[in-house]
Amino acid sequence: MKKVKFTNLYKLLKNKSQIFRKINLLIKQSKFVGGEEVVNFEKKFAKYTRSKYCITVANGTDALEIALGSLKLKKGSEVILPVNTWISTAEAIVTNGLKPIFCDINLDDYSISLKDLKKKISRRTRAIIAVHLYGNPTNIFKIKKMIKNKNIKIIEDCAQAHGTTLGKRHVGTFGDVGTFSFFPGKNLGAFGDGGAIVTQTKSIWDYCLRARNHGASKKYDHKFSGRNSRLDTFNAAVLNIKLKSYSQVLKKRNELSRIYFKKFEGIEDIISYKLNKKNTHSFHQFVIRTKYRDKLANYLRMNNIQTMVHYPYMLNELKFFDKRKLINAENLGKKILSLPISEEHSKNEILYVAEKIRLFFKTL
Repeated sequence: MKKVKFTNLYKLLKNKSQIFRKINLLIKQSKFVGGEEVVNFEKKFAKYTRSKYCITVANGTDALEIALGSLKLKKGSEVILPVNTWISTAEAIVTNGLKPIFCDINLDDYSISLKDLKKKISRRTRAIIAVHLYGNPTNIFKIKKMIKNKNIKIIEDCAQAHGTTLGKRHVGTFGDVGTFSFFPGKNLGAFGDGGAIVTQTKSIWDYCLRARNHGASKKYDHKFSGRNSRLDTFNAAVLNIKLKSYSQVLKKRNELSRIYFKKFEGIEDIISYKLNKKNTHSFHQFVIRTKYRDKLANYLRMNNIQTMVHYPYMLNELKFFDKRKLINAENLGKKILSLPISEEHSKNEILYVAEKIRLFFKTL
């Protein structure tokens, strides 16, 4: 029986010999922290996203925390975020002494609900975190229109959206500041943790540059108390090599997504994304929604197909956060299922997954 893993990080790694040679060279040269590799990646990623500035950091969580800190919001200010996201988005708000306000999501692409967002904006709102979840771009244009002439900042959480665009413009460049993660499982992943902040604003760049390095832009140039959050040289080198062929990653993921979309046509019990063809989707995850989620996941497991759930609960369901109910998000974690989709999968593997899902719903 064919086995389809959810992902195989080693198998998807292209240019293995080139990467290993580069790492060996860096070891011989005793280059472990900072240096040309880091600077070069910051320049290349800034160019890739068409940002004026890029600051690399140790991980995606630090990117969010530092980005929020750069906005210098008054302690206790409210920051609105969608409830269906990784906990880091909310943690960054709390860590900065701000108050997270959870917003419902829309069920077309699981991004923030504009209808609920309008209700949640108050005189205490000072920022909105727009999360481009699963590689789907949220509608920044409407968010910006909604807060026009208000003193409200926008942070774009692009942790899952490398290569995602609204029209021809890369996400992360619409708001005041954008953040990325290079966790190994991301479309553009390192060999460990890594993150980046992009912005068009020099004052934000200067703050983030210092905040990641104990408040200093160079040795013994401390202007405030920061932290140690640097992308290491090895991971910068890996990302420099992987970025060169990243367009092929996006192409493959989009090809595989089209197989799913086509095969799921006419299956009423499966709900997938409604996509705007003017945008580019990076398909970090391919998520379907069905009331038969648990039965389907078990059936696929019995057929050697691995799946995952992103995410099994909404953040407002955690005891230490605001537990007010949200209509669309309620019980969503019990209905969604992430299917295999990454560049190491063959078309035949995705066809196999899709056919098994079609067979499951035929036998209900």
